Amino acid sequence: MATALMAGLLTGLGAAGTAQAATVETTARDVPADQQGQPVRATGVLGRVHTAGRVKDAGNTVQYSWPGVYFEGRVRGTGVGIVLNDSAADYDVQVDGTTVATLVTPGDTTHWINGLQNRVHTVRLVKRNDTPGDTSTFGGFRAAPGGAVLSKPAARNRQIEFIGDSLTVGYGNLSASRDCTSDQVKRTTNTDVSYGALTARRLNADYQINGYSGLGMVRNYNGGSPDVTYRTFYDRALLNVSGDVWQNPGTWRPQLVVVNLGTNDFSTAVNPGEPWTPGSLTAAYRSAYGDFLQKLRTRYGAGTTIVAVGAGQFADQVQQVVKAREDAGDSRVRYWGLDSAGLDFLGCHWHYSAHDDRVISDRLTSFISGLPMGW
Repeated sequence: MATALMAGLLTGLGAAGTAQAATVETTARDVPADQQGQPVRATGVLGRVHTAGRVKDAGNTVQYSWPGVYFEGRVRGTGVGIVLNDSAADYDVQVDGTTVATLVTPGDTTHWINGLQNRVHTVRLVKRNDTPGDTSTFGGFRAAPGGAVLSKPAARNRQIEFIGDSLTVGYGNLSASRDCTSDQVKRTTNTDVSYGALTARRLNADYQINGYSGLGMVRNYNGGSPDVTYRTFYDRALLNVSGDVWQNPGTWRPQLVVVNLGTNDFSTAVNPGEPWTPGSLTAAYRSAYGDFLQKLRTRYGAGTTIVAVGAGQFADQVQQVVKAREDAGDSRVRYWGLDSAGLDFLGCHWHYSAHDDRVISDRLTSFISGLPMGW
């Protein structure tokens, strides 16, 4: 169920939907001004685009690394252009709620969706996969001649942050086989249909999917890359930039954080040469987990509910961590056991399939709906 650390491997693609009367074309990024409609650059990308993701604002562009980052805008007219510079990740483009294009490692380009009805459209761009070794760049939406980029959609009142590994990313969840090549993993990973993204949309919440494949709380898959863990990268916006720290613009105040880390710590036997015994590994895991929950509590305050997910070999350890927090007076940390009943694990390398993500989302949504969230 876990995966080795291969930054280039962890991307994905599924079939694109089709919009009525829409055609798509890709042009060079330097589109003449008279073909751009009303550019968003006058107020910067984030002035005309809504996102809840961890992005670095560069004015005319934004940069990001985590999977599932999405951008939402409003455009009037017969076409919309999407300005990108990304040779590693894949994207879905959704217009009025329908996926009209899937962009596979689009590179430095403006991708146009043309042939739309001449009216106001909502457009959503979403990064499908995790590419931690690369930095992605988005330059905003453009309007076709005669149209205009309008004010950005309102942010949602609810916010949820998901923290995890490849199972949270949606690694290979669209695959038709458990046996996958590196390229097949890239093309069949879709974070937008992961259990976290599905749960957030069902609850009408903005969200972050801060998932990094192969990493654990204190030990990574099969003992790989022992000099880093998930906690090494959690604070970053750009995962491949050592020491980078995401600057929260003040708008990210999640009422709920869901932590699902532990599969990589325990799913493989400790190898000769690793600095662990079974006892020291579980003790280090519990200690680091407790420190991580305290970090989240300090960052987001006493009003944020933290759900700690336990499954399989690490369920008991997570329960002990939650009990310790409760005993210390933290009443807003909850344990949720992820039941594997009914899951087929048909994703790449025995990961969740899209079916599994839907099942887990159903159960998680029901659990969250029973919490005293106050939202």
